[in-house]
Amino acid sequence: MQITPTEIPDVKIILPRRNGDQRGFFSEVYNRRDWIAAGLDVDFVQDNHSLSRQKGTLRGLHFQIPPHPQGKLVRVARGAILDVAVDIRKGSHTYGRWVSVELSVENWRQLWVPAGFAHGFCTLEPDTEVLYKVSGFYDPDHERGLAWDDPQIGIAWPSGVRTDLLTGKDRQWPTLRELPDYFTFNLT
Repeated sequence: MQITPTEIPDVKIILPRRNGDQRGFFSEVYNRRDWIAAGLDVDFVQDNHSLSRQKGTLRGLHFQIPPHPQGKLVRVARGAILDVAVDIRKGSHTYGRWVSVELSVENWRQLWVPAGFAHGFCTLEPDTEVLYKVSGFYDPDHERGLAWDDPQIGIAWPSGVRTDLLTGKDRQWPTLRELPDYFTFNLT
């Protein structure tokens, strides 16, 4: 497993080994011992799987607030996405900044998005399937979001975003300026 920090070091690109032969390939996409050895001691409690039929489908920007926050390990099983994480930890030197990483079946990358970040993605191909392990159970009472098109953040989404496919919630999330201080940056 190869781990590469992004421009926001707490968000990491994970590249599992993939062993291939004439039959196809085998990959151990997650191994708790390897994560702990890399300093990522995370207990995953739930696996999620989404299918987006249309290219340009945007999902996000989502997060859960304490006491039920979620970190997410995101990967693509079919198709490709532009995966985005926005730092919403008040007091962080990267507060309000975002990073994006293309995840696809071909590049086999995963993205680790810890709690304290809003997360979303836009599909780059039709019939894209995204899998993500989360560190907290889904709790609708603690679900929140951030405006995907907040000009203060200025995410460079790919052309062709299908705003007609946005959910009602994703159309109405607050901007960063309107967002309460759900997370504060911890220097330790």
